[in-house]
Amino acid sequence: MNPLALIFAAFILLFVSCSPDRHNELLLDSKEQISYNYHIRPILSDNCFACHGPDANKREAGLRLDIAENAYAALKEYPDKFGIVPNSPSTSEVYHRIISSDPNEMMPPPDSNLKLSEYEKALIKKWIEQGAVYELHWAFIPPRKVELPSVKDKNWPKNEIDHFIWAKMNQRGLVPNPEAEKSALLKRISLDITGLPPSPELQKRFENDKSPDAYEKMIDFLLEQKAYGEKMATLWMDISRYADSYGYQDDNIRTQWPYRDWVIHAFNKNLPYDQFITWQLAGDMLPNANKEQILATAFNRNHKYTEEGGVIDEEYRVEYILDKTNTFSKGILGLTMECAQCHDHKYDPVSQKNYFELFAFFNNTPEKGYEGDVTQSKPAKTPILWIERNDIDELLGFINHKDSSKIMVSVMEELKEPRKTYILDRGLYDAPTLPVNPNTPESVFAFDSKYPKNRLGLAQWTVDKKNPLTSRVFVNLIWQEIFGRGIVKSTGDFGMQGDLPSHPELLDWLAVDFMENGWDVKRLIKQILSSATYRQSSKVENKKLKVDPENIYLSRAPRLRLPAENIRDLVLSSSGLLVQEVGGPSVKPYQPEGLWEAATSGRGDLKTYKQDKGEKLYRRGLYTFIKLTVPPPMPIIFDGSNRDQCVVNRGRTNTPLQALVMLNDPLVLEASRYLAAQLIADGMDSKAGIENAFTRVIGRKPKTKEIEILESYYEAELSRFQKNIEGAISLVKQGESPISEELIGPNLAALSQVITAIYNLEEAITKI
Repeated sequence: MNPLALIFAAFILLFVSCSPDRHNELLLDSKEQISYNYHIRPILSDNCFACHGPDANKREAGLRLDIAENAYAALKEYPDKFGIVPNSPSTSEVYHRIISSDPNEMMPPPDSNLKLSEYEKALIKKWIEQGAVYELHWAFIPPRKVELPSVKDKNWPKNEIDHFIWAKMNQRGLVPNPEAEKSALLKRISLDITGLPPSPELQKRFENDKSPDAYEKMIDFLLEQKAYGEKMATLWMDISRYADSYGYQDDNIRTQWPYRDWVIHAFNKNLPYDQFITWQLAGDMLPNANKEQILATAFNRNHKYTEEGGVIDEEYRVEYILDKTNTFSKGILGLTMECAQCHDHKYDPVSQKNYFELFAFFNNTPEKGYEGDVTQSKPAKTPILWIERNDIDELLGFINHKDSSKIMVSVMEELKEPRKTYILDRGLYDAPTLPVNPNTPESVFAFDSKYPKNRLGLAQWTVDKKNPLTSRVFVNLIWQEIFGRGIVKSTGDFGMQGDLPSHPELLDWLAVDFMENGWDVKRLIKQILSSATYRQSSKVENKKLKVDPENIYLSRAPRLRLPAENIRDLVLSSSGLLVQEVGGPSVKPYQPEGLWEAATSGRGDLKTYKQDKGEKLYRRGLYTFIKLTVPPPMPIIFDGSNRDQCVVNRGRTNTPLQALVMLNDPLVLEASRYLAAQLIADGMDSKAGIENAFTRVIGRKPKTKEIEILESYYEAELSRFQKNIEGAISLVKQGESPISEELIGPNLAALSQVITAIYNLEEAITKI
């Protein structure tokens, strides 16, 4: 055999031995019990439920495969045949159809462009042989704590989390990475808890603390910083679709920012998550509700509003209630309820009736669809909470409002006489059909008679410990924030089409533990950060990369680029420019000219972009003004949410445009110049300045080789600027922060360029 033939034969052998079907055939040879939830339902959901699932309007041949009694029943068109006969593939019509080669009989049909693999067919056959046992969807079964898996290396686990992680690693022949270096751990927890890099002083303090509980003490210290609430609020602003304008064409200014101040405050004082949710859903309906509890209900009012003349009031009023319903279901329950607005859900056991029963909870408010055009615009829409100076002085001290004027915030209010709610044909506002009352999907958790049929009852149902979703969904969100990927990857979809949990027992254990410990958010975060799983090095080994390329089983710490807001925060904080003021109205930092003007109706307060001055230019990314029709460019380039709807999972891309931002953005250039000026003013020579800047930005001391490269770059830039004084002056005058005239020159320009280069290292804006 010639060499090429040998290589080709080896490739084929390797492909066959490594292919999923080959591996899965070996799996079928075992005595493992086939699970409907984990093996069969994903196949049926992807290939069959569109025509044989929950949606009655699209159901073919009267066959429904998502419910056992329907699947076992006689077929409507062939009474002597049955879809599935437990223990008997040979008499199960479903099995006959999936193995048929006749185009008129085979399932899925050829024109669907869907096809089952031989492995999937064998899996269904074995499941039927084992009795075709159906199970409730895993996410609708209340979570429970199972016994901790045993761990061979008794010294590795730091807490219960590690037992579950070890068990999954062990099944796949993986072992955990060693613990990361102390400097890496400090940067990691600082970014995860506060969204800010550790200062050189904090680095030195942690390095010098040799006590056994030094790491735990540092977590506690960081959790007490006000920056913690700001970091957590960034996540919640995406979920609550917070923005500073109304959206649609005119897109005028609104004043919902006191709600953001409340979210920061709630996280900082560690308001239990069940109360956090209850106040936002129905704070206005609590007994003797105060203005703080009412303010929390602004969560429901952050959606877009139209101010365009000629619109139909009822059309947009319904649109706003739809948005509230969808945000609640996606952000808090992790369900794609919006799929049932126009018809029964095709995959989940949620009917259109269920959808509008949930809609009914939010439909009893005096909110209007249209309150006038932009010439009559107000910074809040009815119903309104007025916040006065004495409110801030007495109860709402967390609101950062420097003058004595009143603030208007859109909040919730209940009508005295309930508004009737109807199922809307195809979801259209002007096509009411059958009336419905407030209710929740029974497939999730029945709405007990003890709950009032209003938003307060909905809130009580949501945080009831019997609800299988609420705790799971939030624990998964926090896991995603820390590890970059949820235990359930599809963070906003715990339904039939969502991803299965990678560690189901761990997710359930954490969800139950979270509820048992008073829905304590800070405790949950500390629990995860204290684990050996979290403390691992992020070093990537080829063997692990081949076995687990997505790091699903966490045999190493993930390397994650920082969220958009925290990239800005890192640049500001490490350079010394950051203004650490908490809360207050949003600010307008540097932005390319003409962006707003190119996408505006030319009316209203926001028709032109008026950049802020002074300290407002150096606020955290959380406070950047978000105009819905023209979101701020830097956050969008780094995958920030445009906030026009509830977002629970941002993507992470790598594009050339991101590199151009880090090289040329005025803020990065100004921060580099500002830090360089500080270092030179402190009397540091080039080497000391570079070492100091590197430590501030990267979070560790530079290696000898790194210093040599950066010093060489400094010398080259110094020589260049000595020959081009005008270029040096132009570079160091970037930005509006003041600079001493005596510092302007080639030295400052060269050191600025080196610091810009440090900001452009992958490690600078990556959590490793």
